[in-house]
Amino acid sequence: MTDSPTHIAGDWGTTHLRLHLCRGATVLDKVDGAGIGSLTVSAEATLFGALDPWARKYGALPIWLAGMVGSRNGWREVPYAACPAGAAELRSALLRFDARGHSIAIAAGVSCTNPLGAPDVMRGEETQILGAIATHPALGRGRNILALPGTHTKWALVEDGKLKSFQTSLSGELYALLRDRSTLLKASAVESNEEAERRGFAAGLQRSLEMRNVPLSHLLFEVRARQLIEGMTHAEASTYLSGLIIGQDVLGALPWFDGTLRASTAVPIIGAPKLAELYAAALAAHGIETVPLDATELTIAGLNALAHADIAE
Repeated sequence: MTDSPTHIAGDWGTTHLRLHLCRGATVLDKVDGAGIGSLTVSAEATLFGALDPWARKYGALPIWLAGMVGSRNGWREVPYAACPAGAAELRSALLRFDARGHSIAIAAGVSCTNPLGAPDVMRGEETQILGAIATHPALGRGRNILALPGTHTKWALVEDGKLKSFQTSLSGELYALLRDRSTLLKASAVESNEEAERRGFAAGLQRSLEMRNVPLSHLLFEVRARQLIEGMTHAEASTYLSGLIIGQDVLGALPWFDGTLRASTAVPIIGAPKLAELYAAALAAHGIETVPLDATELTIAGLNALAHADIAE
């Protein structure tokens, strides 16, 4: 039947499993499950438990998965594809096997030598980049920088439709560790105030611009000291910390890839909406415009691009 689903596309990261029942590029239904980092049963049991209603109704469907499902801690480890990596290289690197009557394809991550001359890896973001190119063809022409903020923020160079290189920043994980495990935010009472949060982020971002040649480690203790001496509230301090980290992340990224980021007319930001807004503000401080793109939608688009090519064959 023309209205029957053709495949299942899954974004399976550390914290969430998001499965989408697809007919071509159209999402018919979706279901969530446990992430790779919080499994209480095996990955296989988790996956098929989540999609059981679809399997009962439609039978066996091809399943396309991206993210940490292919990591060393995932269901089955998939070796990294090496940069430069485009659609053809990512298709060649897929791990394919059968499970419970379903054909499974797990996307590979990508490795590179980053602009600092060190090894670097991503897993999941490469599928989002493929989806961005599929849905925004202009990104497949010439040199383009894509920002993918998150736990491990990626700054990626795409050249003529292929991921050529990238640089990882520990910005998200660093913020979470300092927020939850350090003494920096233990000097004032916890409260919520959106206006104070906006004010704190703006102040932290401005401070990072003023102190652009000062190491981040020399600025971080200000977060605690400003609460003790200046009466900065917890809400303001928490986003002041975010402004410092994101501000210096962007400052550090500006010279990479021969300054392509600074020369960009509009940088796509692939990530959660609130985080994308913060990175957009930090890039705007340098006169760089941005375009927000939804990470989940691009993961589906990237997997669907692979699935459609497979169906066409």
